[in-house]
Order: sequence, then structure tokens, then C-alpha cells
Amino acid sequence: MIEVVGLGLNPELLCGATREAIARAEVLAGGRRQLAAFPEGGGERIAIAAPIAEFIAAVRDRAAQGRRVVVLADGDPLFYGIGRTLIETLGPDAVRIHPGVTTLQTAAARMGLPWHDIRVVSLHGRADHAPLFAAMTWYERVAVFTDEEHSPSAIASALLERGAEDYGMWVFEDLESASERVGLYSLRHAVTERFSPLNMAVLERRRKAPLPLRLGIPDEDLLHEGDMITKWPVRAVGLAALAIEPESVVWDVGAGCGSVSVEAAVLASNGEIVAVERDSARIAMLRENIRRAGAWSVRPVQGAAPDCLGALPDPDRVFMGGGLGQSEDVLRACCARLRPGGRITAHAVLLDSVSRAQAVFQSLGWPVSMQQVQVSQSEPLGPGTRLKGHNPVFVISAARP
Repeated sequence: MIEVVGLGLNPELLCGATREAIARAEVLAGGRRQLAAFPEGGGERIAIAAPIAEFIAAVRDRAAQGRRVVVLADGDPLFYGIGRTLIETLGPDAVRIHPGVTTLQTAAARMGLPWHDIRVVSLHGRADHAPLFAAMTWYERVAVFTDEEHSPSAIASALLERGAEDYGMWVFEDLESASERVGLYSLRHAVTERFSPLNMAVLERRRKAPLPLRLGIPDEDLLHEGDMITKWPVRAVGLAALAIEPESVVWDVGAGCGSVSVEAAVLASNGEIVAVERDSARIAMLRENIRRAGAWSVRPVQGAAPDCLGALPDPDRVFMGGGLGQSEDVLRACCARLRPGGRITAHAVLLDSVSRAQAVFQSLGWPVSMQQVQVSQSEPLGPGTRLKGHNPVFVISAARP
């Protein structure tokens, strides 16, 4: 049995039973900082280093020899810690967990708030802030495990760039130590601050989004140019055809004012929506609609497809509205990047666009389905009500095997 000990935030605060377990270790393993906290404990010492598989193999080998192995972990081993990896690799019967106090628990105590409603994301080793923006879309408070690249200052800068200004940022530095510092900052202040490497940030929404984020947002609630918006009943059919899953990465190519992107955020609740639009005026409308709905998981990208698609993450789903009418090259570029098992849906008004899309999908050998949607909406006429018809829209979908 390998014992995994959660040290909390200050090893000096450990209870006697946990200290005894460490003192009895014949092999003490962990990060260099954790090992340094127990200079007198353990015979052999094994420091965690990449690749992690070699560390786990070394720990397993010592345990197989019948030696008492103790692995040290910051906070709680099963809260973004090494405990999960050890259990998944060695099996739950081979590991005994000694829980510890997490950074989040201590931070919530400093704020004077219950912590069960705080969403937690980790940006360790990531190249983007996508999990953070997805969490911000749905939760009032989001705790963030930071790293050198994703510091509180860098996070604040990313939020301001997205337009998410209605947030405060708590930063907790060196908790449970003599140099502990807790501060509540505006995002613009946080950008200019320098923080200790040992920190956690908690983002706190100060004002609710003015527009509830849901499917079927009324067209008049979204900023748009003239009549250039995908009407909400047609959006409903297109989004259903896409079959978006919670973790999906979605491209909206030719996003316009972003009506489809904003509602896609409801379905890709833990994913990311990339809204591509080349027109600067429409990009401004798109950003405003993201702000109104609090749909922070929508990332606006200004550029002309297909040239601007190269740096984007590969999509699980692609929606093409205005993008379908640009050129066949755009559609083929989107198909080439679509992940296996993904879906692509296009809206078209012109028969030429329908034929072009069908030809591309057939050349790839992808199964195709198509629906025609024609919507009439009520409007007042004198003392009564009439139905005003809109142009029919073709919804063309294909699935990549």
C-alpha cells in the first residue's frame, strides 16, 4: 500500500497521525519543495520529475519490494493532485489517500464564502484560456489554478481583451505562510500587479449579463445590421442539426453578428466557440452580443477564411452561414480540419450554394442530409395579426466518418 499524504498549505499544521505516517516512511517521494519540508523523514528520497511515468514506476517498484512508501502532495492529493494519477495507474487498492486542506478551501475561508458553488479550472500546461471562459459563462465565481504563463495579470489581460470587464479578481498569495497576501482587484489593476508564483485567483462576477443566455433568443435582443441575422427558428434547426456536445469545439464561419455562436455556447457548455468574421463592423456587433449574453466561451476572430483558419483549434462542429457563399475553398478548408466523427452544417438561401455544398460533401463521400425551413412570424396588421413570411433557408449537414 502506497500512502499519499495531502500536506495542505502548511506542513507545520499537519495532525500527529499524518506526521507519524511520514516519519515511518522508508521511501519518501514528492516534489522538491515538499521533500524539503521534512528533512528528517524517510530513508530513500525520490523527487518528482518528468516524465511522470518514470516517477510512478519507481514508486511502484519500491512498494513491490515491501518498503513503506509515502508520497507527499500539496493541498489534497485528489484535488488537481497526483492522487488521481496514482489511483488510475496503480489501482485504488494499491493507494491509501490522506486528505488535506485545499487552496480553494482556504481561499473561500479568507473570502468568508461557502466554496461548494465555486467552479474550479486549472490552466496548468494549457495553451489557452478556453476552460476559464467556459466556466465564466455559467458560474458567478470561478477559481483558477495558475502557472507561470497564466498568471493573474495575464488572466486579467485576457478577460479585458474578450470584453469581460464586469469582474473582480481575488488573488491569494502564499496562503498559510508568513508572506501571505490576499487582495481584491479590478481587472485593470490586476494587469499592472506582480504576484507571488504561489497564488490562486478567484474571479467574481459583479453584474449579471443583461440578456439571459438561452436557446431562442429573440432577434430584436441581439445587435445586428438591418435584416442580416439568422432568425431564431432557423437557428434552432441549424443547431439541432449540428448535434453539439458539451465538450465540443465549434467554428462559426461567417459569423456575422454572432447569433448562432452565442446560442451554440448554451450547448457547448464546457467547450469553445470560435466565431470567424471578416467585417470589422460586424465583429463589433458580435463582441457586444457576447457581452450582452455573457457568452464568454465565444472567441471572436476577425479575418477572412480560409486564410485565418490555420491557427484555430481543430473543430468538432462547423457552422457556415455567410461563409458558404464566399467560395468552395472555404467549405473544403473547413472539411479538411473537421475532426473524425465531427459534423458540419451550412445554411444557404441560393440554389447555387446548395449545389456547391452537395458537390463538396459527395466528393468526400460524407453522408449528407438536408432540410428546407420556411418561417412565418406574426406581426400586427391594423386591429388584427398577420403572418409575415421569410425567405426559405436550406439546412445542409454532413458527418465526417
